[in-house]
Amino acid sequence: MKDSLFSLQGKSVLITGAVGYLGREICFGLAESGAHVLVNSRSEIKAQELVNQLTLKGFSAEAAVFDVTVHKQVDAFFETYSGPLHVIINNAYAGSGGTIETSTSEQYTSAYAITIESAHHLFQRALLCLRSAVKECGDASVINIASMYGKVSPNLGLYRTPEGSNPPFYGVAKAALIQWTKYGACEFGKEGIRFNSISPGPFPNLNNNDPDFVQSLADKVPLQRVGIASELKGPVVFLASSASSFVNGADIAADGGWTAW
Repeated sequence: MKDSLFSLQGKSVLITGAVGYLGREICFGLAESGAHVLVNSRSEIKAQELVNQLTLKGFSAEAAVFDVTVHKQVDAFFETYSGPLHVIINNAYAGSGGTIETSTSEQYTSAYAITIESAHHLFQRALLCLRSAVKECGDASVINIASMYGKVSPNLGLYRTPEGSNPPFYGVAKAALIQWTKYGACEFGKEGIRFNSISPGPFPNLNNNDPDFVQSLADKVPLQRVGIASELKGPVVFLASSASSFVNGADIAADGGWTAW
């Protein structure tokens, strides 16, 4: 993999929300491509568990323990981290369901804080590290994990109750993340720091979702199936590697064609 166009050998990658269903697969994809993975979680135990799983397979990884919404914790991490940082992946999210009628202002504020404010503050604190990476190898990358619901609204007919649907504050926050990506691409492209986003489609965890619901999702996808978490490895590695050296300000739809209807 060292000489491959998609090699991440010698690159350090920080991914937030790393221990979740999609995050852990992204971590393995990065590690398999040669990256040193900084596994972020607010739980030291969960972060270290994933680090151990990676290192047991011979990969390079370390824990990066902080809550992305707590600026003091982010600041403390970067006060002790001194190496270059070639890639940042903003993947963290936590929230509940809801509708416009039932959602609260606090839910919108919380979704914005964990999606936009956290990505913004993390980037500001990591900027010196990213610039150091550019000096070292000529390139750095910010990858934002958005959502198809940052571009389209959910099909309410798929859900048993309106509150079970993907909530509006989630989609609004992800739409903002896609737009923030474009702003970053224009502001920092001249420095060699690329900003791109990935908008995953239906990637339900098959272990805790009703099979009938999963099938109803699959029926809405042109590929006639839902996504498998490991299928996000490719888009992420592409955007993190020199294979995407002229890709900047793009949003990659990894949704099986859902948003192509």
